Amino acid sequence: MSTGTLDSIDRTVHQTNEWLSELNRERQSDDRAQAWRVLRAYLQLLRDRLTIDEAAQLAAQLPQLLRGVFYEGFDPGHQPEKIRDRETFLARLAERAQLADPNEAARAAAAATRVMRRHVSEGEFDDVLSQLPAEIREVLAGDS
Repeated sequence: MSTGTLDSIDRTVHQTNEWLSELNRERQSDDRAQAWRVLRAYLQLLRDRLTIDEAAQLAAQLPQLLRGVFYEGFDPGHQPEKIRDRETFLARLAERAQLADPNEAARAAAAATRVMRRHVSEGEFDDVLSQLPAEIREVLAGDS
């Protein structure tokens, strides 16, 4: 294995750890396992709500390790999923991330969005948001 390949592995692990640390700071937590579950569930719920093209454009801006998580279990035949309301989105996030309730899921979604905004170009994230129903955009913005 070449040094360049090893460097890219180290880099993606480092970047992913940065995202997890930022998510924990946003959530005022030090539970890395929970941060991982939240980030994974958040990325996959977004992915499932986007068109295939938009999902690919978002994935291109993720660290390589998170890109793998993003595409884990991906079924392009079901894109985009018809999650239209706040309650369904939060219930799925709570279930997938093993959170206590929809209120905790809402706080986690807003925190993950703040982290995502720091790492994904503004234009790309605006494109992602434009594909989401208003109720879900409000949750991600922390307006719920």
